[in-house]
Amino acid sequence: MKKGFSLFTYIGLFLIAINAAVWYLIIFPRSVSSSELYFLSVGQGDSSLLLLPKKDGKQVKFLIDGGPINGGLNSNLEKILGLDKYIDAVFVTHPELDHFGGLIEVLKTYQVGAVLYNGDERDNDNWAEFNRMISEKKIAKIALAKGDSISYADSMLKVFNSANLLANTNDSGLVMGLETDGFRALFTADVGAVIEKILAQSENIKSDILKVGHHGSKYSSDLSFLEKVEPKISVVEVGKNSYGHPTKEALDRLKEVGSQIFNTYQQGVIKIVKERGELKVFNL
Repeated sequence: MKKGFSLFTYIGLFLIAINAAVWYLIIFPRSVSSSELYFLSVGQGDSSLLLLPKKDGKQVKFLIDGGPINGGLNSNLEKILGLDKYIDAVFVTHPELDHFGGLIEVLKTYQVGAVLYNGDERDNDNWAEFNRMISEKKIAKIALAKGDSISYADSMLKVFNSANLLANTNDSGLVMGLETDGFRALFTADVGAVIEKILAQSENIKSDILKVGHHGSKYSSDLSFLEKVEPKISVVEVGKNSYGHPTKEALDRLKEVGSQIFNTYQQGVIKIVKERGELKVFNL
């Protein structure tokens, strides 16, 4: 009788191969050779994921804000990170629900190395739940101040603005500049024109990529600020809303400085990488 593999043998081999692939991804997370910036689609809120390469080809993962509760942050992260459940650092620009709400679920499902925030605290149930998760998971919680920086390999994230500057919740949000892979990106939280003008006068904020302030509010993206930033690419993190975001006023000012404009409501998750010396934009 001629011997051969049965259908069940093929199915068994297939399942073994799948199982091996799953464990490989768990033990050896995917490596990156260049920095990858993701502007996540979480509705009316902010969330950005930075994948920065280490010298050995692995990656460090920074998550800036988490959008609102039920904004779909975890599904965004799964699409990008797959089975990898570790995030090196989570940054909370300021304690508004459309910036930290989704992080509560992230802390439940991901291992997080540290939570860094602007030093501002809030007395409400959602912020209390967020702090409870930090304590329960024994995660380091660190307040950042203007002038602080986080360096890793050839990348650096510098704090330009923090809660030490003003009491207003939006205007005391963390503004951070990233230098990596020969390009710069600026993350502006929800700060308005007053802070933008201060930054334009006091900091080197010129950047290739701009995370547009306050979801494209007309009270942000001041022209004098944009002229100092000179962004080649601007991304509005926004969802369906009743505020008129992104506003025509903000968009017109971005166009005036010659920036390409993208938004997460229309285009979903936006990925930016540098390839062959040029910044490339993709939709996931």
